[in-house]
Amino acid sequence: MTRLFLTLLVSSLLFSCEEPVKDYVTFSGTIQNANSDSLVIRNKKFSKTIKVASDGTFSDTLKVTEDVHRLFDGTEQTSIYLKNGYDLDMQLDAANFDESITFSGTGAENNNFLASYALLQEKTLTHDFSKAENMTAMNSQIEDAKNTLNKFLDQQKSVDSSVVGYAAGNLDGLMKSLQGYYGGVLRVRQALPVGSPAPTFEDYENYNGGTTSLAELQGKFVYIDVWATWCAPCKAEIPYLKELEADYHDKNIAFVSMSIDDDRTHDGSWEKAKSDWKAMVADKKLGGIQIYAPNGWQSDFVTGFQIKGIPRFILIDPEGNIADPSAPRPSNPELRETLDQLLSS
Repeated sequence: MTRLFLTLLVSSLLFSCEEPVKDYVTFSGTIQNANSDSLVIRNKKFSKTIKVASDGTFSDTLKVTEDVHRLFDGTEQTSIYLKNGYDLDMQLDAANFDESITFSGTGAENNNFLASYALLQEKTLTHDFSKAENMTAMNSQIEDAKNTLNKFLDQQKSVDSSVVGYAAGNLDGLMKSLQGYYGGVLRVRQALPVGSPAPTFEDYENYNGGTTSLAELQGKFVYIDVWATWCAPCKAEIPYLKELEADYHDKNIAFVSMSIDDDRTHDGSWEKAKSDWKAMVADKKLGGIQIYAPNGWQSDFVTGFQIKGIPRFILIDPEGNIADPSAPRPSNPELRETLDQLLSS
């Protein structure tokens, strides 16, 4: 009896000393050069804002459904895999977001995989596939990129299979999107070759008063941003465009922003569309040359450049010829490389 009692007692103590499984995630870390005073983590079923202290540190607990979430720092974003019981630490330099993000603690392996995969995607897929010689060559380059990503995924033997499956499951759709997007750009470049006369615009209303025509800007390179107030990707480029304008203000280049706001997205009213355009120019303190395209999508310049989606950026040379009918966005470092080369020649 005594031996049995002691055995039961020891067993009871052992079980009572086991650490209970947490039904929440502990998430903490440090951010250098933070873009915001908070982080946002969310997916379709969950959303949480985490305060970031002035020294860049943060810590919080999250009760989640096991899944991949998106983490936003105010400017950049990445995927993060969360599971109750994780004790996750993140270190990040927001000035080099994808290159610097690392995780440690419980759950680190899955999240370091997602960070590495995001960086590989950035290196593999930011190439401008539309510069290929033809559609066959473009599709071959995209297939090579897909094979590079698949090879990386196949090597992840120690990562949770559901996390690798999430990454792999999005790949085919991503490749089809790239083929569709860059295929459209390639067709535009074939129809509007570099060096050919650019479609023009005449007497478009200028926000500062009067009108502006493309011919008035001859003698300068002209970088044109075709946008609208309702277009979220267009507005995301505004900070980069402002910075670009400031850095090149003394160079031989004019920056033109052309609004194509029309009656279809402004309660059927052209006056409302124009009013919204003017309000946003004022509110965002937009610089450069701000003009308004009459007839929106049907304006001569827009149809001439075969613009089917926005934002669209166009580069015209000092002679009024096409330098690039689908130029890189302001957020793309390739744009500065292109401008520096053109302006120094």
